[in-house]
Amino acid sequence: MTKILEKISLRPYNTFGIDVMAELFCPYSSQADIKFLLNQNILNSSTPHIILGGGSNQLYTSNFNGLIIHPVNDTICIINETREHIWLKADAGLDWDNFVAYTVNEGYGGIENLSNIPGNVGATPVQNIGAYGVEAKDCIDEVHLVSLIDGTEKSLTNSECEFGYRHSIFKTKLKNQYLVDSVTFKLSKKPKFTLHYGSVKDELDRIGETSLKTIRETIIKIRESKLPNHKEIGNGGSFFKNPVLSDKKAKEILDKNPNMPIYDVKNGFKKLAAGWLIEQCGLKGYTNAEGTAGIHEKQALVLINKGGANGQDIVEVARLVQKTVFEKFEINLEPEVIIH
Repeated sequence: MTKILEKISLRPYNTFGIDVMAELFCPYSSQADIKFLLNQNILNSSTPHIILGGGSNQLYTSNFNGLIIHPVNDTICIINETREHIWLKADAGLDWDNFVAYTVNEGYGGIENLSNIPGNVGATPVQNIGAYGVEAKDCIDEVHLVSLIDGTEKSLTNSECEFGYRHSIFKTKLKNQYLVDSVTFKLSKKPKFTLHYGSVKDELDRIGETSLKTIRETIIKIRESKLPNHKEIGNGGSFFKNPVLSDKKAKEILDKNPNMPIYDVKNGFKKLAAGWLIEQCGLKGYTNAEGTAGIHEKQALVLINKGGANGQDIVEVARLVQKTVFEKFEINLEPEVIIH
């Protein structure tokens, strides 16, 4: 039976640990829940609503006077299998890293570089999450949806999702129209490893063995050395997207900053490291005057709740970062975190 809860604190449902209230809260298990919400007119065009998974990319600045739909479905099933590949359908409410751990333990390659990323499976196609040279789109085969308008089901192929860097059709044409019910991933039984990004290969060379298991262990080790555990320090992971610039603009900046990390992107563009840009502005380890919010001392890309911060405290730190980076580099940093 569909549950509708009232006046629920969202503090346990966002990794910043911001304590705001949701007027209505509905755990989602299946298409029937959406049909119930529509039939009861709880979900309609005039009702503000948010699909909230693990809350790792959400920042709340005030109470939410609407409906939160929180996927809790969390199964994995095999859809198809050949000698080379396997297709796994993972429910939206499944913890992402638990899913990655499952694929690695089973010997299925493709998403091992995305280990230790907080959040749930349902967010992966929306955000097109990525790390260490791999993006979710590289392995997503289909995304299975439920309409928030009429409760019908629909599936989109990889190409129909219009994936880009931290981007998908769910942020544009289909925004607020569908709930991601599950995602089908095409994984390899004979994986080809992606090791060129960052210090991954150096770490593996020290271990002396390259496998799905050691890659996952290495990624986790690297991430834990740089990123705070949100259960200990509230944060949303990488707060800003890495800026993508034209070759000309990137070269102008590189000429003045020859030690700047820079990465090739297709079609004559370059990607810069937002964390490096922030660090060059002297903001790494910054704390606001109230002592509630700031920037992590080990990773300048991570904004943190130092204790007692509200959403606006975090936003003000973000604005300071954007202003300072623009003044120094004439680059506009775009938030990866969704601000409500």
